[in-house]
Amino acid sequence: MPLLFFFFFFFVTPTLSLNQEGLLLLEAKNQLLPSSSSSLADWNPRDPTPCNWTCVTCNPNTSHVISLSLSSLSLSGPIPSSLCRLPSSLLHLDLSFNNFSASIPPSFSLFPNLRSLNLVENLLNGTIPSFLTNLTTLTFLHLSYNPFLPAPLPSEFGNMTNLQDLSLSGCNLLGPIPASLGKLSNLRNLELTYNSLQGAIPESLISGLTSIVFLELYENSLSGSLPRGAVWNNLTHLEGFDASGNDLTGTIPSELTRLKKLGSLNLFNNNLEGSLPESIVEAESLYELKLFNNSLNGSLPSQLGSNSPLQTLDLSYNNFSGEIPAGLCRRGAMQEIMLIYNSFSGRIPESLGDCRSLMRVRIRNNNISGTVPDAMWGLPHLFLLELDDNSLTGSISTSISGASNMSSLSLSFNMFSGSVPQEIGNLDNLVQFVASHNRLSGRIPTSVVKLSQLGKLVISDNELSGEIPLGISALEKLNDLDLSNNKLDGNIPSELGTLPVLNYLDLSGNLFSGRIPIELQNLNLNLLNLSNNQLSGEIPKEFDNENYKKSFLGNPGLCSSSSVSGLCQNLGEKKKNKIKYDWVFRFIFVLAGIVFVVGVTWFWFKFRSIKKIKKKVMPNMLKWRSFHKLGFSEYEVVKLLSEDNVIGSGASGKVYKVVLSNGEAVAVKKLWGPKNRTTVSEKDGFFEAEVETLGKIRHKNIVRLWCCCNSGDSKLLVYEYMPNGSLADLLHSSKRSLLDWPIRYRIAIDAAEGLSYLHHYCVPPIVHRDVKSHNILLDEDFGAKVADFGVARTFSRVTQGAESMSAIAGSYGYIAPEYAYTLRVNEKSDIYSFGVVILELVSGRAPLDPAYGDKDLVKWVSSTLEQSGEDQVIDPIMDVKYKGEIIKVLNIGLLCTNPLPINRPSMRKVVTMLHEISAIPRTTSGKLSPYYQEEASDNENHHGNTV
Repeated sequence: MPLLFFFFFFFVTPTLSLNQEGLLLLEAKNQLLPSSSSSLADWNPRDPTPCNWTCVTCNPNTSHVISLSLSSLSLSGPIPSSLCRLPSSLLHLDLSFNNFSASIPPSFSLFPNLRSLNLVENLLNGTIPSFLTNLTTLTFLHLSYNPFLPAPLPSEFGNMTNLQDLSLSGCNLLGPIPASLGKLSNLRNLELTYNSLQGAIPESLISGLTSIVFLELYENSLSGSLPRGAVWNNLTHLEGFDASGNDLTGTIPSELTRLKKLGSLNLFNNNLEGSLPESIVEAESLYELKLFNNSLNGSLPSQLGSNSPLQTLDLSYNNFSGEIPAGLCRRGAMQEIMLIYNSFSGRIPESLGDCRSLMRVRIRNNNISGTVPDAMWGLPHLFLLELDDNSLTGSISTSISGASNMSSLSLSFNMFSGSVPQEIGNLDNLVQFVASHNRLSGRIPTSVVKLSQLGKLVISDNELSGEIPLGISALEKLNDLDLSNNKLDGNIPSELGTLPVLNYLDLSGNLFSGRIPIELQNLNLNLLNLSNNQLSGEIPKEFDNENYKKSFLGNPGLCSSSSVSGLCQNLGEKKKNKIKYDWVFRFIFVLAGIVFVVGVTWFWFKFRSIKKIKKKVMPNMLKWRSFHKLGFSEYEVVKLLSEDNVIGSGASGKVYKVVLSNGEAVAVKKLWGPKNRTTVSEKDGFFEAEVETLGKIRHKNIVRLWCCCNSGDSKLLVYEYMPNGSLADLLHSSKRSLLDWPIRYRIAIDAAEGLSYLHHYCVPPIVHRDVKSHNILLDEDFGAKVADFGVARTFSRVTQGAESMSAIAGSYGYIAPEYAYTLRVNEKSDIYSFGVVILELVSGRAPLDPAYGDKDLVKWVSSTLEQSGEDQVIDPIMDVKYKGEIIKVLNIGLLCTNPLPINRPSMRKVVTMLHEISAIPRTTSGKLSPYYQEEASDNENHHGNTV
């Protein structure tokens, strides 16, 4: 008996000293999956109260628990039911950013005094329960980004009249917006984004939300016109309205645009028409106006920007006309002006030359004329100036020396004249200078060799003369050099052959003479064009073959030692064959005449019968299916498929670049026929998987499938064209230096957001199964999109299980360990593969390399970190000023490649962690600052600016 008392005293009594609230919290901890509760290690049962525990806040007077914040602790399992038995003192409960599963327990309705409930970004399923509306004291309710079953929002939510903040984004909501939400007169913030809500925006919602400050309805399927008239007059507190990414029609209500506190208006990616209301000039707080990708027309109000601190204006891809308002920067805050692909005319306002806050100006593809304001060339913060495809005249001003932040200067297809000023050499940050198809004259400035960051120099189709400047070998990051169709002369500098990453070299259509430098053989060129010059001598051995034949045509003195057709051979060989060629040519001429006459006669008789057959057969042969509104004919794609346009070939087929008659480029994948089809392609139904997956996906970081054709053996997939190819193409080639750290960081975020959309916001969720750098494509501004869904599969989170595959899909070096052994697949397999991509971005190394021995990249990074430290892992071409940020991203990659799937973060968590890294400046809202938003406005599911 004494021994029993001893054990009771030392082991039971301390536990009993903990009060009832502490015992309930310990019970809740024990209900979590054991592998996820380590973050609550300081929850000590020997404490009298839980008030000093992690994540617990107590009332200082009563010691009762009033707040429990378990956010971002990777907790998993169902929400512990014991939490719901906490006494009535609990006011705040935050379980956000975890992996809680199952449905919201009904006992949640028992919190009598709960004021805030945050369950954002978990794995909660079932439907959004109506019993939550019993929590009448709630002022804050966030349920966003959980894979709830698709269902309408219960109309009872309109009874929660104390609510001030309601966030239900990404909750798979269907049907119309309940009109009853208009009864929430205390609501200040309403987020219903990334759902499948349909129908019109209820007038009662607009008129009833009298306290609303931010109303966010973007990325749904809302249709019809925006409510009109006096219903907007009650929204006197409205600061932000975002209904972009819907199917809204009609015009923009003037009552909306005149609201005094309206600061941000986003209606892009809709089908709106009509003009921009004149009343927009009365919105004295307006700082952001994004209306791109609509069918708006007419002139802009002349006073736009004069009465408000306008910072961002994006009206791209509309039909606006008239002049650019002179007062856009009158308040001195304007940072971004994006007006591309409209019909604006007149001159660039002189006042923009005084707008020292400007960072990005994109006015390409308009009808702008006159000269660029002299002071505008030298704006100190301007880093992107894009004026292509207008009718601008005048010269590039010497004041450009003041544009110290200029990164991209694009002036093609205008009428600029005069010389390129020497002052351009002062632009230390210039990465791209494109000024083709103008009237520039004079010599290439010698100062251009000081542009150490320059990656692209295109000044083709001008009237430049003189020689290429000496010292061009200093441009170590130069990737693309196009000086074609000018009047340049002299010898081709041998130092061009020392440029380490030069990939495109076009010097055709000039007056270059002398021999071709043999040093050019050192380059790893995708394109070489020296045609139509005055070069002489023999072609260097490396280029003396049919593959480079077109690179040297039009140089009468240039000879081939290997009898390449179309080029002269050595003199002795020419004399020897002259007589033979004479009679051969005569015979060919006579024979060709006979063939021509016979051929024309035969063709005439066959043409009409073939035409009749074609009319009958063509519709049956080509069965097209479109997934977007197309600006081209599908049949035009077929006509333009030729071997000259092949840009890639893989296990599933060939890929062509097709430039259509409207100037648009598309990528066409033509799948192999049955004889050539690989086992994986045939068995997994590549075509069907790609169509079914991409055909229903709309996201800015998923490559768009325009249309497809299935006619038995002929299967075509037509995608948007990505000019910079795949991440692997750049990262593991001589073009690697183009990818500095800010670009790599953005690529990681873009790809992560695309995968997060597949895992968390698609119903059912989608596992890509072949995530790799080859399947991450880059647009012209290095924005990343996930591609190639031929082996993608859907999976269910309801059972929390993994689907069994009959064979391994994926690529060696990227396959998760558990997938290779068990053939079980879920989203954790994609996360591992994405982690490998992160390690590629950080190290610049390929996933497999003989230098690793028997290891892959993941194991090499781990062992190198242990033995030598971070410096030996980080790509040596990265700027050291980013080292701290690179290490943070490296750590995320290591988390994703954890051998145990349960220890890998979700893709939503990966996105959150990446956004928390400060490699790129951000606004106070946590979004990318306008300075660095480089996403294309014609992308769907997009919340940035036009590039």
